[in-house]
Amino acid sequence: MAKDAPNILLAGGGTGGHLFPALAIADEIKRLEPSSRFLFLGTKGKIEARVVPERGYPFRTIWISGFHRRLRLDNFLFPIKVIVSFIQSLFVIRQFRPDVVVGTGGYVCGPILFAASLLGIPTIIHESNSYPGVTTRLLAKRVTTVFIAFDAARRWLKRTDHVMLVGTPTREKLGTISRDQGRTFFHIAAGKRTLLIFGGSLGAASINDAVLESLQELLAADIQLVWQTGQSDYDRVRRAVGDRNIGWLGPFIDKMEYAFGAADLVVCRAGATTLAELALVGKPAVLVPYPFAAGDHQTHNARSLADGGAAVMIADQDARQGLKEILLKLLNDPRRLDQMSKASAQLGKPLAGREIAAAILGMIR
Repeated sequence: MAKDAPNILLAGGGTGGHLFPALAIADEIKRLEPSSRFLFLGTKGKIEARVVPERGYPFRTIWISGFHRRLRLDNFLFPIKVIVSFIQSLFVIRQFRPDVVVGTGGYVCGPILFAASLLGIPTIIHESNSYPGVTTRLLAKRVTTVFIAFDAARRWLKRTDHVMLVGTPTREKLGTISRDQGRTFFHIAAGKRTLLIFGGSLGAASINDAVLESLQELLAADIQLVWQTGQSDYDRVRRAVGDRNIGWLGPFIDKMEYAFGAADLVVCRAGATTLAELALVGKPAVLVPYPFAAGDHQTHNARSLADGGAAVMIADQDARQGLKEILLKLLNDPRRLDQMSKASAQLGKPLAGREIAAAILGMIR
């Protein structure tokens, strides 16, 4: 019989797409079983090192990084990092004594899931993308259960008898903020059409370039922006915008529930977590898939919304020249935006986090 207060160890990070599903799962477990104890595992200098402590969860790091396709000095350290992070994972398991270990993608999940599976601890992977990442493909046959967001992911997994289609869990506060609340939060005009732009937690320079190319015409059409540039591109974009009043400009948006609330239309990448959030809040979108994603999975992800009438997709290489026309056409057609919004909401799986949390707790009761 499991102890009264279960210990849940979660690993996921590097990007918001890996981190936020893990946080959503933890929030749902805490709602179902308030006595649960949590520990998040991640890496230094990535988004999880800042966001997890801000959300009130304990956080520890291991020394691991991804393997780069291009020749880099870090690649020579990769085998050493794998060994060290595996040993660190064993120490974390010994100290925390988890009842279950949950990984939500990215290289940080590998060592801890492998160590836990060797020790017979129940293990779970949640895979958000239609084309599973390397960690999921390598460990899917070892873990207890794999949760997927797209049925197409099954074809890439060698074992499928333990795979469950549930969707991607999303942040609990999404969809709770009205248009007026969102625009008040960003100190922008209440009555203007509003475009939300973001390139994921790391930003997207090509999207920023396309918006800069469109900026004069957007402002002339009395459209305001809520624009997350990404940390590395913020100074360049701020200089290019100059003293023009565009609405709101910043490197990162911590409270996305307010950004979605404020927006009439969204321009973004097509990561699985982003698409799940768009569907949850029912927002129409122009999707610019990241062209170098493994297996081109962002294009496959984007098609699922575009085919459902919830989004328009444009290739990354075409965005600089073609984005302006799409944005102005959509923002001048409120009827189509409303139709896209309804289509988006129909694609959402709002109970994904609750289903995953219940399954996790069921393993240890």
